[in-house]
Amino acid sequence: MRPSQHHVRGARGLFGALLASLATLAALLTTTSAAQADTAICEQFGSTTIQGRYVVQNNRWGTAEAQCINATDSGFRVTRADGSVPTNGAPKSYPSVYNGCHYTNCSPGTALPAQLSTVSSAPTAISYTYVSDAVYDAAYDIWLDPTPRTDGVNRTEIMVWFNKVGPVQPVGSQVGSASVAGRQWQVWSGNNGSNDVLSFVAPSAITSWNFDVMDFARQAVARGLAQNSWYLTSVQAGFEPWQNGTGLAVTSFSSTVDTGGGPGGPSGPAACAVTYATNVWPGGFTADVTVTNTGSAPVDGWRLAFALPAGQRITSSWNATVSPASGAVTASGLPYNAQIPPGGKVTFGLQGSYSGSFAEPGGFSLGGAACATA
Repeated sequence: MRPSQHHVRGARGLFGALLASLATLAALLTTTSAAQADTAICEQFGSTTIQGRYVVQNNRWGTAEAQCINATDSGFRVTRADGSVPTNGAPKSYPSVYNGCHYTNCSPGTALPAQLSTVSSAPTAISYTYVSDAVYDAAYDIWLDPTPRTDGVNRTEIMVWFNKVGPVQPVGSQVGSASVAGRQWQVWSGNNGSNDVLSFVAPSAITSWNFDVMDFARQAVARGLAQNSWYLTSVQAGFEPWQNGTGLAVTSFSSTVDTGGGPGGPSGPAACAVTYATNVWPGGFTADVTVTNTGSAPVDGWRLAFALPAGQRITSSWNATVSPASGAVTASGLPYNAQIPPGGKVTFGLQGSYSGSFAEPGGFSLGGAACATA
């Protein structure tokens, strides 16, 4: 966020020359490949697009010190975060990835802004990597406004703190606790001088989670900080650092908004059902995953999102590409099974390891729309 919308990148000679040319070409190809994989951003408000549908932004609004991030295909990583600011004031920045509109910069194909009364669900998945040598929070931001604005300051900000390290706290004061989207939260409420802020703070760090943004939006409505006639303008996931921050990363992010009568994202919502059949042994497991298209239209280029429980890691997969190996993962079809016709199904498998007790993913979404489970 910018200040007003957040709390306050001879033959031997010829042969030798040929080898040198080949070496130079190889170096150029390597450099090009790396540049395509990661986009470095050091500009204060620099941004780029990933997956053709989300915006990654550096958003260094609270300090003159240098900050750089690397945008990846699935998120971003903070590669430089110089300096510090007092922990009793506003943070240095909010490097983040988002779906929606931020200061006229709208993500490609977004369904936002969307009136809350028209949004049936807004499924999202996020996976974070944390560091210990910094002071920061990991925040998922949800922005609401009485108008469908794509610029400037929104009226209400909902912050979902997945983690915090150091002596920092949300805007305002704690007003109680609540169970939202199946988790317990400390609830804080206040105003930063520009907008109302409603914060939900996890009692312990969450590294990855799938949830419905509307569960938190309804909390704002119930507490008088929004109305159903208001608009959801953007959802953003990132970090607010006060001190340091190098190494913090969003390793995966997905967001879709289902307005019922229109597309929920570039691929549109899909009616689906998922079965997750497992074979488990001490320290390892396999899963056969069957995805059924229960809708009336074919699903092209299917992408199934789900969050692996903590301690689980995928070691191999078949009949689909599954990445990353842990946290919030996405399975994508291969050329020979990329389409699921109406009433059709596709099955893929994966093998993995786990620590502690074994658990299955809590939910699945296809093209951003939640699937029924069996």
